[in-house]
Amino acid sequence: MELLFQFLSNTGYYLADYRHVIMLIVGIVFVYLAIAKEYEPLLLLPIGFGIIVGNIPFFKGFGIGIYEANSVLHYLYFGVTTGLYPSIVFLGLGAMTDFSSLLGNPKLMLLGAAAQMGIFFTLLSALGLGFLPNEASSIAIIGGADGPTSIFLTAKLAPELIGPIAIAAYSYMALIPIIQPPIMKLITTKEERRIKMPELRKVSKKELLFFPVVGVVLCCFLAPASIPLLGPFFFGNLMKESGVVDRLAQTARTAIVDTATIFLGFTVGASTQGDVFLNGRSVGIFALGAVAFSIATASGLIFAKIMNLFLKNKINPLLGAAGVSAVPGSAREVHLMGLKSDPSNYLLMHAMACNSSGVIGSAICAGILWSFNIG
Repeated sequence: MELLFQFLSNTGYYLADYRHVIMLIVGIVFVYLAIAKEYEPLLLLPIGFGIIVGNIPFFKGFGIGIYEANSVLHYLYFGVTTGLYPSIVFLGLGAMTDFSSLLGNPKLMLLGAAAQMGIFFTLLSALGLGFLPNEASSIAIIGGADGPTSIFLTAKLAPELIGPIAIAAYSYMALIPIIQPPIMKLITTKEERRIKMPELRKVSKKELLFFPVVGVVLCCFLAPASIPLLGPFFFGNLMKESGVVDRLAQTARTAIVDTATIFLGFTVGASTQGDVFLNGRSVGIFALGAVAFSIATASGLIFAKIMNLFLKNKINPLLGAAGVSAVPGSAREVHLMGLKSDPSNYLLMHAMACNSSGVIGSAICAGILWSFNIG
């Protein structure tokens, strides 16, 4: 009987408390949204299942949990805490990105820059709420709506906040169809949403080859701390456009990025142990993240309207919402909103130009914030 009671006392049923139950429900909801609603399933499915696995209670000291040295999950989590997985994801993202739409209408790059205002507004808000500068910087980057960038910066500045910040960043990326449309409708008129964009000019092969080389030099000279993200990103794009290493480019945008995404999502989810994750700070991070993402969306929309005051050929202000770096979710949502206003209004390629610019912009912002907090 003593052995039986000892066994029972070591089971998850005995060790569980309300925090584990809450996080298990969150994980199940994430899995449901990924499968039933198809909200960013490549992100929510591994994160949701990771949350479930990470919140199965266990007895300490046996090298089981993600925070226990020498456990399998701890070793897999190494790619998160060092920023390795985000860099690999950026390599694959670069190998998938087509910059022809951005080069075809370079002024759309300004919308990607404008959408980063949410980052700096949230930085000031987090500082005002008492977060330390390194913590405030990590929270602010959620406004870029870029999960890998958020994880990378947090790993460098506030590793203890990786769980809530990563979950917040990926949650808002997945909830773009719910968050962005009301803001688009609030800030733009129906007439503005009907503005049609002209056909993009044809971009030469030479331009596409020069862009990643020029881009990495200009961006990384401006923010050297962004090298771990933008270096692989532009390298992946150069492999794609060069046409001489198709096998490498194909591997980067499929097997490599898929592997990194699996481990990144699963281990980030597993890091949300209820006894570590559920606290007032996590709630504050989620609230600030929502504010950051909303302001980033609004900033892009408002800046597009300001640009139209000086442009002879007006741009559709909806494109400003795609300035966040949630690829391709925000671009898709902009396109769908344009179609609802006018079934013949196709904005996808123009929105992707803003979207790809937002990826670069958020990585530069991360580099700037990291450099501010060095030392």
